[in-house]
Amino acid sequence: MNNLLGSALLDLVLPQGCAGCGAHTQGQALCAGCVDLLRAPTVDVLPPAGSGLPGVGALGPYDGELRLMILAHKEYGRLALTRPLGFALARAIGRVLANPPCEPVALVPVPSSPQTTRQRGHDPVRRMALVAAGLLRRHDVPAYVVPVLQLARPVADQAGLGAAERHANLAGAMALNRRAEYRLDRRPVILVDDILTSGATLSEASRALRAGGVRLRGAAVLAATAARGTADLLDAAAPLD
Repeated sequence: MNNLLGSALLDLVLPQGCAGCGAHTQGQALCAGCVDLLRAPTVDVLPPAGSGLPGVGALGPYDGELRLMILAHKEYGRLALTRPLGFALARAIGRVLANPPCEPVALVPVPSSPQTTRQRGHDPVRRMALVAAGLLRRHDVPAYVVPVLQLARPVADQAGLGAAERHANLAGAMALNRRAEYRLDRRPVILVDDILTSGATLSEASRALRAGGVRLRGAAVLAATAARGTADLLDAAAPLD
């Protein structure tokens, strides 16, 4: 039995508490307080140096309840979190699109390795991006998920690596899937990921897209480590309910 199916069955038999704070929720994935946390003002995060990204929007810092929610969805297969986290990601995307274009926007999820996806039983970033795109379309922003990035070579697990090691590990590792590249069709592109830490992943994804002539509008993540810093703590994005 894979981890994802095992986690889903365990949720049915032994309902877990709130994924963020552990509070008793009568079977709900999140308590009211943690739902409110996902509706908190978004922030502008400083883009990784040399990434070529015009800006990065995020929900908040990668700590506390937000960190636990992301890990519960990503590593422990609590798929009931896909929808609320996808809605939060849409708000971070909305911050990058302060003035949404009339033309369709391509949301490009950062790829995971096939081995990692098999181990987790799902692709958390792509799942959240699909939810975010659906919500944006409901708010008249024509957004579509285009999973055009792929890993061109094997990479080591980033966990435990320092910033320099992460950049070296990912350097030149991503490429455009030429069979899917046509779907971008010169649309503005927003990179999406769950976490921004050293910036190595977004930098490499940005490099691969720019090498293919892609027009980057920016990137959006759920959370960023405190080391990244924030450029602006004011919420400039229209709320998406």
